[in-house]
Amino acid sequence: MYNLSICQHPGCTKHAISSFDADGNLMEGSGFCLEHQENIEETMRNFRNYVTTHDKIVGMSASGLTIHDIDLSGKKLFGCNFQHCIFTNVHASHLRARMCSLDFSTFTDCNILESNIQFTSFAGSRFVHLLHAGSDLIHNNYNGITAYQCSFDNSDLYNSRFIKAILINTSMANCNLKKTVFYESMRDSVSFKMSNTREALIDREKGGMMGDFGANYSLEEDMEAAL
Repeated sequence: MYNLSICQHPGCTKHAISSFDADGNLMEGSGFCLEHQENIEETMRNFRNYVTTHDKIVGMSASGLTIHDIDLSGKKLFGCNFQHCIFTNVHASHLRARMCSLDFSTFTDCNILESNIQFTSFAGSRFVHLLHAGSDLIHNNYNGITAYQCSFDNSDLYNSRFIKAILINTSMANCNLKKTVFYESMRDSVSFKMSNTREALIDREKGGMMGDFGANYSLEEDMEAAL
């Protein structure tokens, strides 16, 4: 699992960012959070150098970093912490990730195509123009996400959770939705064409294995009903 070391700055409770030795190797142990880095530009440079020169990345903590214009295609991530990060124009086809945390992050104009991501959390994150198409997205946590103009098409979403998620102009066409949980989600102009919606879990009261996704929910009506 990723290292949840706390920042060494007195009184700070934020997660420390991984540090690197003189040879650019990932170091274990505590350090400083983004706010208390002595040289943020050097921190970002070391991060980019490491992720671009290593195909397998284990236990990295990069909480709060702004990551843009980078290609992570073919990378393998295990137990990494990317909470509260901002991802812009990041490309990551054939990415493989296990037990990573990307909670409360923002993804804009990114793609994670034909990837295999399992036991990973995106809770509370914001997706804008994010492409997840053609991927195995199994046992993942998407609770509370906001997704706008995104695509999960042709993906396996088995046993993933979208509890209280807001999905707008987003497509989940031809997806495996078996045991995928949508409790209390808000969906506006969402396509589930050719997906096995009757095996999704959408209603706590009915135990879940039924439900018609053919008619989209109105986001405005859902929000009014919640008031």
